[in-house]
Amino acid sequence: MTTLAAHGAAFARATAGFGPDAPVVLCHDDADGLSAGALLARALARAGRSPGPVRVIGRGASPWSAPIRDELAARRPGGLVVTDLGVQAGAILPGIPTVLVDHHVPRSWPDPSEATVISGHADTPIPTSSLLALACATALGASEDLAWLAGIGLVGDLGERRAGSDFPDIMGPLRKAHTAKALREAVSLVNAPRRSASGDATPARRLLLRATGPADIVGGTDPEAAALQAARAEVKAALDAARSVPPLFAGPVALIRCASPCQIHPLVAQSWTGRLRRQVVIGANAGFRSGYVHFAARSAAVPDLITFLQERAPALGPDDQFAQGHRRATGGQVRVETWNRFVAGLGFGPEAQVP
Repeated sequence: MTTLAAHGAAFARATAGFGPDAPVVLCHDDADGLSAGALLARALARAGRSPGPVRVIGRGASPWSAPIRDELAARRPGGLVVTDLGVQAGAILPGIPTVLVDHHVPRSWPDPSEATVISGHADTPIPTSSLLALACATALGASEDLAWLAGIGLVGDLGERRAGSDFPDIMGPLRKAHTAKALREAVSLVNAPRRSASGDATPARRLLLRATGPADIVGGTDPEAAALQAARAEVKAALDAARSVPPLFAGPVALIRCASPCQIHPLVAQSWTGRLRRQVVIGANAGFRSGYVHFAARSAAVPDLITFLQERAPALGPDDQFAQGHRRATGGQVRVETWNRFVAGLGFGPEAQVP
């Protein structure tokens, strides 16, 4: 049995233990998370376990928080499927069967009584959450026509080149059926709402739950498709402005600062890695949330950015999130005072600090 097939079989066993009421799917708001959420919701519906509306977890929110727990309790779900939102100890909703489908480095491991974990972080190559979701969907029944959703997540998280080299059996047929250009364009549009100032991924979620392929996203004329186009234009304008800011350098780190209500710091960091191939590039956004600096780290030279940041971590407060995500795509959100300690420790001067 292949690793992905084993993940799918574990998912099928776990969901068989759900209660009679409708399950709830929770997902992250980026292209991989939204695609994984849509895949799992559509597969559950086909298997006769139609979930309620997919709950997207966006900026600063956590499925392990008290507000989300209260919200879920009011829905009285028969089970929870949580994807692309990390893995950690603790019950999201005590007493409710829960499955975590994820590929990030776990923050901690839940007790088996708290959740079943379908994790790809130790696989080689590491699958995206949407690829894990496709394996889970396949274990529930026919899902070939939903494979394009996994393609959206793969390109969104890994980029087209790496997705194709790591998972040629998936990406090869998808490129033939839908074209690489359509997949790239769909990823750009699906990611745009969460990166806009509003951060509302609802239009992308709705499209992914009903679309038959990337063409419905790229060439759609309904209000949701129009909302994605408008969000992308907003993000592009903010990104163009941020790209004009020159980087600061300290040792192996290049820092690019911006102050935007749009979530552009990962794009800023990624855009500089081609030119600064020896550095760890950090895009830092002091305008995304009041009192915080959100940052993203990318590098063409350092394969484990989580370890790189952890070795240079400042003293963290209870509200700080630091070095989370993937080994090659990580970052965090920290209070301004934590950020200022962090950049000072890296060797930057006052010009890198936030007032």
